[in-house]
Amino acid sequence: LTGFALAFSLAFLLLPLVNVFAQALAKGLAVYWNSLAEPDTRDAIRLTLTVAAIAVPQNLLFGVAASWAIAKFEFRGKPLLITLIDLPFAVSPVVSGLMFVILFGLQGYFGPWLDAHNIKIIFAVPGIVLATVFVTFPFVARELIPVMQATGTEQEQAALTLGASGWQTFWRVTLPSVKWGLLYGVILCNARAMGEFGAVSIVSGHITGLTDTMPLRVEKLYNQYNGGAAFAVASLLALLALLTLGVKTLLEWRQTREYELAQQVQGDTSVPAGRCD
Repeated sequence: LTGFALAFSLAFLLLPLVNVFAQALAKGLAVYWNSLAEPDTRDAIRLTLTVAAIAVPQNLLFGVAASWAIAKFEFRGKPLLITLIDLPFAVSPVVSGLMFVILFGLQGYFGPWLDAHNIKIIFAVPGIVLATVFVTFPFVARELIPVMQATGTEQEQAALTLGASGWQTFWRVTLPSVKWGLLYGVILCNARAMGEFGAVSIVSGHITGLTDTMPLRVEKLYNQYNGGAAFAVASLLALLALLTLGVKTLLEWRQTREYELAQQVQGDTSVPAGRCD
């Protein structure tokens, strides 16, 4: 079973990844860098990073607030909120893009009003941000909810009993106890935001230099039979994905290490009182 899993990973994960970099560098480093330095490609990279920088903090704020409410409190509509958080997982990204077109497109529900006030959402950056926020909506909340539920409410209740305010309890007790889950959620949210294709493809309009993100730029270059440049941009996306995976692995290792050290300290009865090295 181990050999089968390794063979499958080699054939369907590692070899395609290696092929991306091989194709990107096939004509040399000079061609590779020139492909990435092309103005329209630079604009696509800049737009991708900008959209991620807007979408991820929004989902971070919502994810923390929603997970705190769901894990720590009981209220009416709680099952409905959990269902709404999971909605982007159930809806195809293409369908979500079409939803925004129906809402904010020129022929949509709010289209005439937006056009009358010279506000452009579809085929513009705001539409790309909205689509990205929607598809990355669950990641932070879904990472935090089980972590907050596992930590319970005893520490918060103790802090409140000792006179801490609500904000002090949140910043000094709740957040430190879920910091690793929070970081995981942000990393996964950012990776999805930069790699999203389906929803962004619908709402962007594919305007070169204006609304092309990196995934859309890869598709456009490949359809123009510019394979070298397409693989160059794809390799940059792959590097970002590998960096994300590396950071996630490092955080997991640090979390495991902290847990093991805590267990050792708790289980070491030979440590004199007042000393802990």
